[in-house]
Amino acid sequence: MSYQFSFRYFSQKFTNPIITNHGIWELRESIIIRLIDDKNNVTWGEIPPISWFGSETIQQALDFCHQLPETITQEIIFTIPDKLPACQFAFESALESSSTHEGGFCLCSRDLQSPDTYSGLLSSGKSALNQWSNLWEQGYKTFKWKIGVHDINQELEIFDLLISSLPGSAKLRLDANGGLSDQEAELWLKKCDQFLPKIEFIEQPLPPDKFTQIQKLSNSYSTPIALDEAIANLQQLETCFQQGWRGIFVIKPGIMGSPSRLREFCKKHQIDVVFSSVFETEIGRKAALQLAAELSTNNRAMGFGINHLFKQQESNWLENLWKTY
Repeated sequence: MSYQFSFRYFSQKFTNPIITNHGIWELRESIIIRLIDDKNNVTWGEIPPISWFGSETIQQALDFCHQLPETITQEIIFTIPDKLPACQFAFESALESSSTHEGGFCLCSRDLQSPDTYSGLLSSGKSALNQWSNLWEQGYKTFKWKIGVHDINQELEIFDLLISSLPGSAKLRLDANGGLSDQEAELWLKKCDQFLPKIEFIEQPLPPDKFTQIQKLSNSYSTPIALDEAIANLQQLETCFQQGWRGIFVIKPGIMGSPSRLREFCKKHQIDVVFSSVFETEIGRKAALQLAAELSTNNRAMGFGINHLFKQQESNWLENLWKTY
């Protein structure tokens, strides 16, 4: 089957810049793709790259889209190279939507409308102390806080205030984005061991190239560790599993690569997985949540509590996007 193909560049500013160990992120850029089949069914996909996380750049994705013909086939879609994982996600997601003839999203097995299905993302630093209560009132029970951004002594002081203020039934995830030193990682793990089970896990405490050290930390402390940057794409996911990682895997479908291959891997190995957003629009979000609904086996909160980080989009934003060209 062949499809009429078109695409549009899209960007939106964060309400407040996202600050992580990787730097300051102010603008979310992506590419929206449209496929129209021979019955005039229209489906959508989103290319949401994060180059500093390991995916292609937005320019590489645009270059790829520009060189495609106006009519493409399934064969073209399934031969998108692994160096373009966000493109693989977008085109396969749109193709899967087309095959269902009704938008393609059967969000089953979990109540994906309830806030307690998701973890709410808190800003780094002191801002988190004023944010969590509003999210809690909205129904969030799990929170994620960025660490490794400010001086560790300052962050540990804020952590003490944050963990003591959270309700007893709340869970807290700490995300270092690979930004801690070996010594800092041990300090954090020792600290977190005092607050189990309120601390759900520490995410990527060390850089991806320190896999062996992360394994040792995982064996030395009670606080669970999750891999994130170390498994940014399918190849890295498979490698870490082959090297013996049996802890938590944080999977970002939007940049992971082929949804069909990801589905096959997760079903085969039954890994402990947390699905997480890459700050995509509702188009990429639907596709990512479809995978999460299928493949989440442990009932962990999914990392999609990020709507408060953007201004609400107009209901006809997609229609307007196509009118701008």
